[in-house]
Amino acid sequence: MNLWNSTDNIQEKKLLKFISSIFESETLNKFKQLLSNHWRSLNKGNYDAKLYKVYYRDTGLLIASLDEEAQEDLRANRNFGTYKGAIFENIVADMLAKQGYDLYYYRSESPSLEMDFFVRDAQSLIPVEVKAKDNATVSLNRLISSDKEKYDDIQYGIKLCNKNIGFNGKFYTFPYFLTFLLRRFLKR
Repeated sequence: MNLWNSTDNIQEKKLLKFISSIFESETLNKFKQLLSNHWRSLNKGNYDAKLYKVYYRDTGLLIASLDEEAQEDLRANRNFGTYKGAIFENIVADMLAKQGYDLYYYRSESPSLEMDFFVRDAQSLIPVEVKAKDNATVSLNRLISSDKEKYDDIQYGIKLCNKNIGFNGKFYTFPYFLTFLLRRFLKR
């Protein structure tokens, strides 16, 4: 018997009833409440519920969610620069999440400042910037060297890009593919 046969509505009705029971269940309501309480508990410091980014746990799904023209561009290796930043940031977010890091994003209007991620070591808060090109890291430099009263937890930063490993006195530079080793590096 084919479950998805349009003439066999009994199986379809059972499936729909099962799915609706999940959405109406007390367990789901408790989960929603727990999630709501969790987000409220995070409402401290610089937390702003209106500023967030969404990442896919599977970058293939990210690409599949793009419109057909964008997918064709990527398959033909055209206009990769248009999508490169978002794709690399998504890959890094996935690698950080798989290491157990929560994903935090920071944005400030005055002065103009944006940081992709934050992680911690034993002594400090570490801004992590993902760069698709070898551009200047204005926000990272500003967080590290400017207002020490405002950002006193930040001693150094990490820049993930298409470059070799390095340290310039302010931040470490790592190639993207080493993100999976970040936790091990920070423990030393």
